[in-house]
Amino acid sequence: MDILLIGGLWLDGTAWDAVTPVLDELGHRPRPLTLPAAPATTLDEQLAAVLAAVDAADGPVMVVAHSAHCTLGWLAADARPEKVASVALVGGFPQQDGAAYADFFEIRDGVMPFPGWGPFEGPESADLDESLRQQIAADAVPVPEPVARAVVRFTDPRRHDVPIAMVCAEYTPDQVRDWVAGGHAPELAHAKHVEYLDLDSGHWPMFSRPTELARLLAALA
Repeated sequence: MDILLIGGLWLDGTAWDAVTPVLDELGHRPRPLTLPAAPATTLDEQLAAVLAAVDAADGPVMVVAHSAHCTLGWLAADARPEKVASVALVGGFPQQDGAAYADFFEIRDGVMPFPGWGPFEGPESADLDESLRQQIAADAVPVPEPVARAVVRFTDPRRHDVPIAMVCAEYTPDQVRDWVAGGHAPELAHAKHVEYLDLDSGHWPMFSRPTELARLLAALA
């Protein structure tokens, strides 16, 4: 199966470099995506890049999305519910309709640069050694302001039929269930098929536990 891989904010397709060989060995066709990220790039343009990859696949695809870009993966399911066979959400869940996409950190000169490791101290980054931290920070791609501050809009209720696998990295499945029950993740609440999977890692398992993540994704596919 074609598996589209969308890294989170500040990550390009190289974030999956240690994951893709394992998916290849397990018989799948990984397609890591590097999203357009010029300062004027819009969320619609990033979604169009994802949809182009969905449409280029010979058959149904599995979309894997990480962190804040879980919303982007779910927007792809909303736009192509007949082509997206399933969505795996790693370390995040979709924003609700009408919410800001990812307006989390300071915007400078039209982009949201990587803010450093301070905001992520604790369980999110505890499994990253210093070399991985330096690598991620050095390769970080600033997020365009029109992406970060875009308003999320869903249009097709058929997205709720697309199966979701919640890959729970720095939190547990029970925590996510509590968030859903508390009304904090309405898109998950409305989805008809949600599976919760525990992955004992921090927020960036494609760097800290790539083999385990790849095997989990292959099993889902």
